[in-house]
Amino acid sequence: MTTSLPRSGQGFLSIILHAHLPYVRHPEHDSFFEENWLFEAMTECYLPLIAVLDRLHADNVDYRLTLSLSPTLISMLRDDLLQTRYLSYLHSRLELAEKEIIRTRKQPEYQKLARLYRRFYLHTLSTYQDRYQGDLLAAFKKHQSTGKLELITTAATHGFLPLLNVSETAVRNQVNTGIAMFKAATGSAPSGFWLPECAYYPGLETVLADAGIAYFFVDSHGIMDASSPPRHGVYAPIACGNGVAAFARDPESSRQVWSAKEGYPGDFDYREYYSDIGFERELDYIAPYILDGKTRINTGIKYHRVTGDNRPKEIYNPRQALAKAREHAQDFVDKRQRQIDRLGATMDDGRQPIIVAPYDAELFGHWWFEGTHWLEWVLRLASESTGGVQLSSCGDYLKQQPSPQVATPAASSWGDQGYSSYWINETNAWIYPLLHKAELQMEKLAHDVQGLTLTPIQTRALNQAARSILLAQASDWPFIMKSGTTIDYANKRVTDHLARFNYLHDCFRKNRLNERYLTALEIMDNIFPDIDFRDYNPSNVRVGFKPARS
Repeated sequence: MTTSLPRSGQGFLSIILHAHLPYVRHPEHDSFFEENWLFEAMTECYLPLIAVLDRLHADNVDYRLTLSLSPTLISMLRDDLLQTRYLSYLHSRLELAEKEIIRTRKQPEYQKLARLYRRFYLHTLSTYQDRYQGDLLAAFKKHQSTGKLELITTAATHGFLPLLNVSETAVRNQVNTGIAMFKAATGSAPSGFWLPECAYYPGLETVLADAGIAYFFVDSHGIMDASSPPRHGVYAPIACGNGVAAFARDPESSRQVWSAKEGYPGDFDYREYYSDIGFERELDYIAPYILDGKTRINTGIKYHRVTGDNRPKEIYNPRQALAKAREHAQDFVDKRQRQIDRLGATMDDGRQPIIVAPYDAELFGHWWFEGTHWLEWVLRLASESTGGVQLSSCGDYLKQQPSPQVATPAASSWGDQGYSSYWINETNAWIYPLLHKAELQMEKLAHDVQGLTLTPIQTRALNQAARSILLAQASDWPFIMKSGTTIDYANKRVTDHLARFNYLHDCFRKNRLNERYLTALEIMDNIFPDIDFRDYNPSNVRVGFKPARS
């Protein structure tokens, strides 16, 4: 792979998308509602994003973009069962769009949109099935090979690392297992690492350095409150003193996209996410396309725009919305240019500022339907800029710019109130004693069998126990418990994974392993095929271990 350095200029803009979903795969059921999280993201975010990259490549646009792919998402995208179910999902949506074309035959404005959705789903099906043969990861790797897209990754199951740090072994296994999964899937080692929820604690940089990571991201206050006052604020990285650098989120560019009041996605011309025919059509009509024919859910077919001012929702105008997306892209690039103009006067050591703009990938296309088009225009406009703003990856920036100031970032996250309160509070604190107990039991198991000759079934059981530990540690479950969405499901995921661990632990200790039950667990939780339970032996912690670069 060749990587070009950005053109010289007054400053840089680095856009980072973090693509992550929790591991939701239920072969024990014929269908499962929460698997739709993946299918919706594939349809409205990942495939449209690949289409953006394809168009930029076809037009020879000299863009730079960083994409973080979580190991759980990588596993689900490559899973045969989920790929088959995704095709069924698309055919179901096509059938519903056809029904809507018939139903709206006397409502030309609505029928025009129904036809748009039919074209959208037909194109999605053709792209997924015929162009990419169901392998979206290969599409991302193709663009990585051009040097314009940088792929990085995150912790194995997106564990909230500051709250797992009761055991350094737990943190190391989240980091190292995630990197190993990424390397096996992409054939290359990531230079950057997305800390789950951008959650950092002092000392974490040591684990990242041992894993071969060059840089990571924190929220703004992670650098502003660092051990030494940052000379350039959030507009330059700091070096942690061990070969790893920390980049901070720029609050201004984040606010323009994320803010509920000021952010672009709330514009009245954009498609309204919450206005969906799954909640608006008669139950008998919509029953085949909702949960169990009874519980209303989003179908993806939405006819209204945001509208605003508490007025009845007006019909969506795609052409008008796309024009607004280009207008907002120009506004975003212009404001980054003005930022860089201001910052240029403050950089007195030969360093050029970098504006770091990290976002959840699923915002683009899924929550904000026009978001992928906005992103495409931002990348096009910035790449055409003859002024001071140039696109860059953080990896490229470190290669080109002088050595960063040395300091230790402050404990921080990008969650509400900036620390850990969203992931440990009255709704979810109960899970952590259970997680820590299971982790310590896993470590003791790995320690106690050191030097023993294990049977194949014993090795499989211990590896499956390690998978259950990782899956129970996902940050998604405490987040859901706090946000109050699918609380029952989040509770069940934690308790189920811990129950599976406890079952395997007890059966191993009592020498009562049942291969039939073990196989069933391996089928249900088939993630991390190369996991090695021996990594949970604290005496085997490979300090200084660095994954080989490809």
